[in-house]
Amino acid sequence: MRTDVHLSRQWRTTVAAAQAGDRRALDELVEGWLPLVYNVVGRALNGHADVDDVVQETMLRAVGNLATLRDPDSFRSWLVAIAMRQIRDRARRRQERKLDERVPDGGADFAELTVLRLQLEGQRREVAEAVRWLDPEDRQLVSLWWLEVSGELTRRELAAAVGISRQHAAVRVQRMKERLEVSRGIVRALAGACPELRELTARWDGRPDSVWRKRLARHLRGCGYCGDARDSVVPAERLLVGIALVPVPVGFTLSLALGGKTAVAATSATSAGWSAKVLGALTKPAVAVTAGATIVAGGAYVVVQTPDQPAPRAAVSPTAVVSSAVPQAPATTPAPSPTSSPSVSPSPSPSASAAAGYGSVVDAVDKAPDPDTRPGALPHRPEAGITSTGDAHAVMNHRGDSVTLSGQGYVLVRWQISPQYRAGNLVMPSWTGLKGKIFHVASGGGRRMDDRVSTTDSSATGMGNSAVGYAVLPSGAQQMWQNEYFYVDGSVTLTVNERGADYGLSVFPSTWDAAEKDVLYGPPDGAIRYGLVRDDGTDSAPVPQYVTRKTPSDPATVAQRSVV
Repeated sequence: MRTDVHLSRQWRTTVAAAQAGDRRALDELVEGWLPLVYNVVGRALNGHADVDDVVQETMLRAVGNLATLRDPDSFRSWLVAIAMRQIRDRARRRQERKLDERVPDGGADFAELTVLRLQLEGQRREVAEAVRWLDPEDRQLVSLWWLEVSGELTRRELAAAVGISRQHAAVRVQRMKERLEVSRGIVRALAGACPELRELTARWDGRPDSVWRKRLARHLRGCGYCGDARDSVVPAERLLVGIALVPVPVGFTLSLALGGKTAVAATSATSAGWSAKVLGALTKPAVAVTAGATIVAGGAYVVVQTPDQPAPRAAVSPTAVVSSAVPQAPATTPAPSPTSSPSVSPSPSPSASAAAGYGSVVDAVDKAPDPDTRPGALPHRPEAGITSTGDAHAVMNHRGDSVTLSGQGYVLVRWQISPQYRAGNLVMPSWTGLKGKIFHVASGGGRRMDDRVSTTDSSATGMGNSAVGYAVLPSGAQQMWQNEYFYVDGSVTLTVNERGADYGLSVFPSTWDAAEKDVLYGPPDGAIRYGLVRDDGTDSAPVPQYVTRKTPSDPATVAQRSVV
């Protein structure tokens, strides 16, 4: 498909147009190059649950830094190099934490997905299955080499992505191919094992790893039966010539924070189709918010924010929050419509707590506002700036991931809930070690996470759907929106406590201006609903749930009713 040394004239023009602020061009780039990135990352990580996160981070960084690309001709190699950096960064983080790299029981690894989706048979299938026996470093290289021999990348681009010379790349590829051939032999032998091999593998748990690869390779070298290929073995590179990319799976979710002057628009060019649902905004520090996108393959939804200025708003009183938790039924069924209000209404009015001291008002279950109700004015608190241990954008996708925020200013926390990996009870993130004050000031992104997100599946909300199940909030927990804004005056640490339902958080130091623009995008701009202003500008503004000044050894033990 892309066998030329440089990008085609069409893609060069598209890249240049996207850099100049053409939203349609940026959309074409994301749609056109997502499959390539998905294949690079998917094969390098062998289908691990982190694939979506790494693909998302790759695309986010590519879009966010597109303006820095000097030569549109180098877009493909530049994009693949970003993907490889994200893969290596992810491997380093997991190695430091000594986390399990294996695909969870019941999950299909990328080798299996390749075989099923491309309907591979014979020796092509054998090559795909052999990849799972390679070490992580070899899988990273084979993810690029596979695309090279299938005509999607050049050797120059492969070398650039790995960060080595073409000569060194040739040596690395040759060594990897030798180990791949050994792995192919193992796959063949296991398909028709001799009695000795069956006895050897009786205590094997069925998960390929380097230890068992060496044991089985040693057996193959000494076994006339297992070591005999019987059929002529075709070199792997000949088997992969012209092979297609593995399609991006239905249900795959991509959330992008898009800066600059572009936005991803909905398209209908994919085989499954993309349906447009403009939902809201993401912000980047010190950059005017222009777009946030959640793209779901298979025709679910695309989230966009247009850069147009909103119309002048009418003042509306801030939505009240309750000062103690009101029981909430688990959200096991989706909202019947985007305008529904499944949560319990808050009881007191804003004036009821106007004289309350700091910490006396805590987030609780609240009612979804009318989608067409414009928010009130967002009080502008002092901004000296926020310092984050996660820099400009902290991505937290695993239990124990945390970020410490210090200073005086606004913070955006963006939710991504992934019930397609694990549905069930959601263990909320928590704020610990608070010094000073934190307020929950606004909610945005164009939707609550329990709003409907599909025009074709009435069961689909941001919390899940009837096919994969739903993420269920704890009783009494406030329903989160796509974007949640907080004001920090001091320091605090936010920790992901993922144990049940799968979710992730993206955390950005933000600004009052960004929050203000976010909450003002509403149905006229294509969003499901306007945002919600929660801040009243005083100490009686709500404190988020799950906040403590203590630093417990297990942040998941922080109580829902914050005591600050």
